[in-house]
Amino acid sequence: MPQGKPDHVPADGLTTRQRRDRPLVVVHTGAGKGKSTAAFGLALRAWNQGWPIGVFQFVKSAKWRVGEESVLRTLGRVHDETGEGGPVTWHKMGEGWSWSRRPGTEADHAADAAEGWAQIRRDLAAETYRLYVLDEFTYPMKWGWVDVADVVDALASRPGRQHVVITGRDAHPDLVAYADLVTEMTKVKHPMDAGQKGQKGIEW
Repeated sequence: MPQGKPDHVPADGLTTRQRRDRPLVVVHTGAGKGKSTAAFGLALRAWNQGWPIGVFQFVKSAKWRVGEESVLRTLGRVHDETGEGGPVTWHKMGEGWSWSRRPGTEADHAADAAEGWAQIRRDLAAETYRLYVLDEFTYPMKWGWVDVADVVDALASRPGRQHVVITGRDAHPDLVAYADLVTEMTKVKHPMDAGQKGQKGIEW
């Protein structure tokens, strides 16, 4: 797409502006680092446009304090106090299901994931946010805790101009087929390959 121009313009009857302003479903998947980071970069752009942002963070422990959460919560307070940017709501939907062993059975975690998805469905129907970041949401689908067909159906029928970004490895083929933009992060090298653990300012 040189200079941002599409290679092909479909005969769909839409004007250039109508086609450009279509709400998108974006998927960041693959084994490489940067899936969530890229999604939160989009959230910063959305905040700058004054869009309401809803972050639904699956899988990572509810006790973790990632840098993006601190920044976006701060930006949400800036909006509340000054009117600048957009409002930000951050939901933690899990207790570290894949990264650390937390109290509770798999059935408990599956129920938490299902309730998290039910809340997202309610928010989509109500057009609560302009941008949704569903962080690590591929995993509940992979593990069978959330039905992929239900996700695709809810995304396809969402009203208004709501953008949705989904991150995580092993995105389901049906989700990939439906999405408007899919990026696969491919690992070439990583410090962990040389025995180096994650560090402040890079991983969190």
